[in-house]
Amino acid sequence: MFETSLPGPESLAQADDAALVATITGWARVEASAAAHRLAAIGELVARRTSGDGFERSRWACDNWDGAAAEVAAAEQISHGMASSQMYLASALRDRIPEVAALFLSGRISARLASAIAWHTTLITDPGVLMLVDAELADLATSLGPLSTAKAAAAIDALIERHDPAAVRRTRDRARGRELVVDTHQTEGGTTAVWGRLFAVDAAALDQRLMQLAHSVCDDDPRTLAQRRADALGALAAGAESLTCGCGSPGCPAGGVADARATGVVVHVVAEAVALDAAPDPELSGDTISPPDPAVTAPAHTRRTPSGRIIGGGTVPPALLAELIAGGATVKPLAQSADLTAEPGYRPSTALAAFIRARDLTCRFPGCDRPATVCDIDHAVPFPRGATHPANLRCLCRKHHLLKTFWTGRGGWSDRQLPDGTIEWTAPSGHTYTTHPGSRLLFPSLCLPTTAPPARVADPEPSVNRTIMMPTRQSTRAQNRLRCIEAERAYNLAQSDRPPP
Repeated sequence: MFETSLPGPESLAQADDAALVATITGWARVEASAAAHRLAAIGELVARRTSGDGFERSRWACDNWDGAAAEVAAAEQISHGMASSQMYLASALRDRIPEVAALFLSGRISARLASAIAWHTTLITDPGVLMLVDAELADLATSLGPLSTAKAAAAIDALIERHDPAAVRRTRDRARGRELVVDTHQTEGGTTAVWGRLFAVDAAALDQRLMQLAHSVCDDDPRTLAQRRADALGALAAGAESLTCGCGSPGCPAGGVADARATGVVVHVVAEAVALDAAPDPELSGDTISPPDPAVTAPAHTRRTPSGRIIGGGTVPPALLAELIAGGATVKPLAQSADLTAEPGYRPSTALAAFIRARDLTCRFPGCDRPATVCDIDHAVPFPRGATHPANLRCLCRKHHLLKTFWTGRGGWSDRQLPDGTIEWTAPSGHTYTTHPGSRLLFPSLCLPTTAPPARVADPEPSVNRTIMMPTRQSTRAQNRLRCIEAERAYNLAQSDRPPP
């Protein structure tokens, strides 16, 4: 890829500081070039899947773009949304800014800068203007130097402003960027990271309400103010009017308040039976941790009580699980796979559906992590040819359920499900991907091979799936995207005509 060879890890200990920094720079260029080549392949795949025969499916709810995203997601083992974002960037580099793409392919600019240029040029609709801006941005990109993200964006926008003022992306005072993110990927010790951006007045109201709830408990509550505020947010989500006090005293003046999480919302947690007997841990609250008592420290060979798992989410330590149960959480035993047999109807029973969701935990398509609680339960072999049986059922989110049902045959997807729930997927390209139930490592007893589903004779009545049709869009994805671009350009023009404050 490059003329000079770069040192590997085995020779770094002998390199001086200058050589180390040069190695960092060199491998950064290799990394950028590799990313550009990967995006070039994605761009070509998108072009093939969304043109020709693919155009006929452009109005499908699971359209040709979704079909391509499924292939990219499976190949990179990423989510559908991440794959779609990469596809937009890849298409822009391929079809809109080829001069910038060439720099990226050579490793002369970073993935961050290439992505910023693609984003900031999205609103340019005139091909001639876009060609000119692409050439000038390619010249500018190599001379920007080590600028921060904000400074690089300002330089890009300044160049675009000279050629097409309506194409400069406005922030609308950051209001359009408001969001609230519950990041289930950052889950540690039964906690999950949450962050966001709100309207200032809403943030102030939330802050005051959390403070009110945090002070609604008695002085003997063991939690710090920060911990009570965090718990108050959970209480608000459950529809509580006050925070349950944690002092444990029967005469607490703030007592008598039931834990709203037990009745206000439903969060499905899978746990082994032994975890239900765990005791709450007082060390979960407070700002200091007591040293372990050697007299009661468990021996090294004692089996640790396994944590629970939120379906599609993070872990729940045994002590927190015990606290939730003490607060009134409902405990429902799961049926064992050996006790579940084929059922006569299309829809699985409550017990069978609960088992499938607990076994799978998420959508079973490669790269997808949609929680099983919001997924459809799909028959691997369509009913009635395939039985309603654990070995023939799995969780698929609605998008991937549509993909599996309608993107089949020549140029489509196929799959084979094994008795332990393992699924072998075959992509339109012929590549194969294997997904396992989400509980395989956490609760292996849920993944024990079941008996093979009974052979079914084709029903003389029409199959349930034969009456299903792919939902369609009122307008194509491309039409919607163009409409958004035109609306944003119109807004920018209107803003530029307004008199200064």
